[in-house]
Amino acid sequence: MRESVMSADEIGKLLEKEFPQAFFPGSGLSIGDVGFGDVRVRKAFHEDHLRPGGTISGPTMMELADFAMYVAVFSAVGPQPLAVTTNLNINFLRKPAQADLIAHARLMKVGKRLAVGEVWLYTDGQEDEPVAHVTSTYSLPVQK
Repeated sequence: MRESVMSADEIGKLLEKEFPQAFFPGSGLSIGDVGFGDVRVRKAFHEDHLRPGGTISGPTMMELADFAMYVAVFSAVGPQPLAVTTNLNINFLRKPAQADLIAHARLMKVGKRLAVGEVWLYTDGQEDEPVAHVTSTYSLPVQK
């Protein structure tokens, strides 16, 4: 397995600097394992994430999936904060428990202009049963 271009700590510092409105102490987002195009991130559970019926909301799960892809892109191409989501498709598979969500993102292809990947979302402690599956594409800035 190839080594990540940026470490979890380096990615965290980049996000704190470039995207402080989303990644800050108390945001609930954290970066776990980071390999080349293969990362695990977490969203801490909070009751504000619940929708009627007691399930974690779709937007909360989409936020985590998009965050996971962003981190995966950094792990493969380095500090490119202008990389942007061009597509995100999510399939909700089962009701998540009221617990932290874990995302495992893996890039399937990294080209000069696009990175394509998938994300599996799990409830913490139940990583044998995914709650959602996401495919996503990121547009990468032109390198000069």
